[in-house]
Amino acid sequence: MASTLVQDLIEAGIHFGQRASNWNPKMAPYIWGKRNGIHIIDIRETVKGLLLAKKFLTRVVAEGKDVCFVGTKRQARNVLEQRVADVKMHYVIERWLGGTLTNFRTIRLRLKRLEELETIEQKDNFATYSKKMESQLRRELRKIKRNLEGIRGMDKRPGCLVIIDVKRELNALKEARRLGIPTVCLIDTDGDPDLADIAIPGNDDSMQSIDVIIRELCLAIADGKNARGGPRETTEANAPAGEDGENRARRGSRAAFRAATAAATTEGSDAPVAAKP
Repeated sequence: MASTLVQDLIEAGIHFGQRASNWNPKMAPYIWGKRNGIHIIDIRETVKGLLLAKKFLTRVVAEGKDVCFVGTKRQARNVLEQRVADVKMHYVIERWLGGTLTNFRTIRLRLKRLEELETIEQKDNFATYSKKMESQLRRELRKIKRNLEGIRGMDKRPGCLVIIDVKRELNALKEARRLGIPTVCLIDTDGDPDLADIAIPGNDDSMQSIDVIIRELCLAIADGKNARGGPRETTEANAPAGEDGENRARRGSRAAFRAATAAATTEGSDAPVAAKP
């Protein structure tokens, strides 16, 4: 299984980084070398980060929490829409709206508005409205659906964010950090690994490499769902909104992240080492 995963990663070109002139020095520990002016990512570090992320996501989902995937670049959209929907998790593939996490109540209001417009459309297809009003309502419906369709089932803050390209999704990372929500990030050689709680160094511009990473993370989520047993317990991370609730949520999420990371590191100490690309 491990050798198959490594082969899939290599065939997907996960080890091809950015041009050497466009790198972030903080990525130096994850870089194997340079060829033809292109940085080559050490695939052993990719496998290590991926295994750690899988163990963490399995634990998060097994505890009854959800995961939200964020990837608004063109190469990631179809992959997230297909694979994440299969495991019934949440995703953002168009644009990260400011306040999606920090102002979640407002987002829920917009989703309620989406349901109202869909009800009107199903009832009489806007036949009772003037042409001008119908055009406005249809435009509003398309806009809300395009931006929020992937998170319409998200009724509480997620237990973890999975980010594709930290440079592009900086706003989502900032909101997650503010609320103490752990992040798993696919980071190319031009990204900042300090922004991620769990970094998976790899090519974030290739649809194939993104697909392999998301496939493996979704398998981990499926394992976590299978491990869920009995009714969900009320946890600190799912505490009600409000200042005190947010503070408890931050402490609970961070505590869970530290515990899961420590456990995953211990269990993964004998992880397979891939050959250099």
